[in-house]
Amino acid sequence: MLVAAALAALAGCAPVDGGGAGGADSPGRTLTVFAAASLTGTFEELGERFERDHPGTEVEFGFAGSSQLAAQINEGAPADVFASADARTMDSVAEAGNTAGEPVVFVRNTLEIAVPRGNPAGITGLADLADPGVAVALCAEEVPCGAAAAQALDAAGVRVTPVSLEEDVKAALTKVELGEVDAALVYRTDVLAGDAVEGIPFDEAAGAANDYPIAVLAEAPHPGLARDWVDWVCSADAQRVFRDAGFTAR
Repeated sequence: MLVAAALAALAGCAPVDGGGAGGADSPGRTLTVFAAASLTGTFEELGERFERDHPGTEVEFGFAGSSQLAAQINEGAPADVFASADARTMDSVAEAGNTAGEPVVFVRNTLEIAVPRGNPAGITGLADLADPGVAVALCAEEVPCGAAAAQALDAAGVRVTPVSLEEDVKAALTKVELGEVDAALVYRTDVLAGDAVEGIPFDEAAGAANDYPIAVLAEAPHPGLARDWVDWVCSADAQRVFRDAGFTAR
């Protein structure tokens, strides 16, 4: 039901009721946002603009794998907002009673095969990743990029034995950038933001796309400010930033 509610919100991305009111324009406040690693570049850009529009407010980010962040929230880590790279991970936080209101979906992301520039291994599709001579990095299946990769590989009937399993998508991409692997399955947005990599699309990615939900947290120190952040992320201006970064905006 929580997944369905998040997907239904894709059409509207309505603001969540974070409890409390005001506080957004009060000086000297720090908004703490926990967000999936794949949101790093876009959220940092949006954070700078949010700070300009809210004088005296500082936005602090905690970027990591969504499952790692969810575990921290459920263990009591203080934060105002959580943005996950999939609905399943957000559900684990909501089911623990740690969200205020229903999460809403604000963007979608799809996978690509990241390879070093020039594609020295000559990879053309998922089937090439099964070659034992091709070194592949994947995200661990407990994090959203890993779950999506497993779904895509299953759909293609391809079995891959990775040389490394990473805790978030940025770590998998770094393996490619450093030349430690021939390929990695990462989000399209990370390919576009990566250094010295190029992306190879594949058909099965469409069936393994991830919706990204966002929610104000139940114990948010600044619920009014947190609600303003969700409003900003869902705004038309912010959605243009996401599209430019390679996300499919709402």
